[in-house]
Amino acid sequence: MRARWRPTDEALALVVLLVVVLGSMRSLIGSREEPWAQTAAGWVLILVACGVLFARRIPLTAAIVSTVATGVYYVASTYDGPLMMAPILALYLLASRGRLQAASGIAALIVIGTALGTLSGNGDVNGVALFMLAGWVVAMVALGWVRHSRRAFLAEAERRAAGDERLRIAREVHDVTGHHISLINVQAGTALHRFHRDPAQAEAALAAIKETSREALRELRATLGVLRQADEDAPTAPVPGLDRIGELVGPARAAGLDVRTRIDGGDGPVPTEVGLAAYRIVQESLTNVVRHAGAAHVTVLGGAGRPGGAGGGRRRRARARPVR
Repeated sequence: MRARWRPTDEALALVVLLVVVLGSMRSLIGSREEPWAQTAAGWVLILVACGVLFARRIPLTAAIVSTVATGVYYVASTYDGPLMMAPILALYLLASRGRLQAASGIAALIVIGTALGTLSGNGDVNGVALFMLAGWVVAMVALGWVRHSRRAFLAEAERRAAGDERLRIAREVHDVTGHHISLINVQAGTALHRFHRDPAQAEAALAAIKETSREALRELRATLGVLRQADEDAPTAPVPGLDRIGELVGPARAAGLDVRTRIDGGDGPVPTEVGLAAYRIVQESLTNVVRHAGAAHVTVLGGAGRPGGAGGGRRRRARARPVR
């Protein structure tokens, strides 16, 4: 993981406050151009325009207050300064909250108000400065909207990833528990049916129930353990594969099925994900046979072949076929 520092809204507001305060110090240490009362009122407007930027929960109100305080300051104060940075940052913060229309409206009012001041005879802002101000305002609103869009995209991606993970977990839990519970149900029915007629077979079915339930609990604990240790090291237990097909055949035979397995060819090892897929396919197939087929004999066939064409790789297939 690579940690990258990203400025927070409070940090940006603090930077703007420091810049505005330093840029406005001339009204305190320079030659007097206005009464002290007017200077004090100007500093109150500075603190209001910059301080409201820290109000994260009311971005629209903060943008309006900062814009109004800045406008009053430039009209009432003799000293010029960088206070315009405050409403521009407020527009960025407002757009980053998804309030694009409100930010665009306030930005238009800022440009129009500044243009009216220029037309009324304010020599501090000429046409070039007005054009640059309009560019800054549009750029900050656009940057805020880009930030909002990126946040929305990441949130949607995270939501989809969480949904996919929940679906995968549900499928895995179904694969783990569905097979064993189906076998337990069949074995329990067999034991109940043979309890008085054939006590030996009923006892064997009960023993199979005990072993199947133990295996189900073991796999369920392993699955839940992976979920609990999501932030820790990956588990070192081997993933089920073709070499563990016999673990599925044993409980099925204990349920009263005549299960035969035959795997032809395929000397080399198969990829882990292929082996896991084959294991789950055989598991689900045996479960369906126990539940729905009503068959007495089941044959599990596994084979390897070479597809046509030069350089064709090996492929494996496993299926459970009921034979009446």
